[in-house]
Amino acid sequence: MAGTTITVSGMTCEHCVSSVKEEVGGIPGVTSVEVDLGSGRVDITSDEPIPADRLAAAIDEAGYTVSG
Repeated sequence: MAGTTITVSGMTCEHCVSSVKEEVGGIPGVTSVEVDLGSGRVDITSDEPIPADRLAAAIDEAGYTVSG
């Protein structure tokens, strides 16, 4: 198992959280996605490390951006 934490900007509501969870959760190998709306923190658990560009593409597809 691998764990990754990213910060996402632009989320303002629970619908935003759901969109991010759906897009990131759709990446093959992702087993869990936890999102903290207040901080923008997204904790991802996966079978193997997920490339940063793949995560950024999923966040972009959800309509948000990875911070930092």
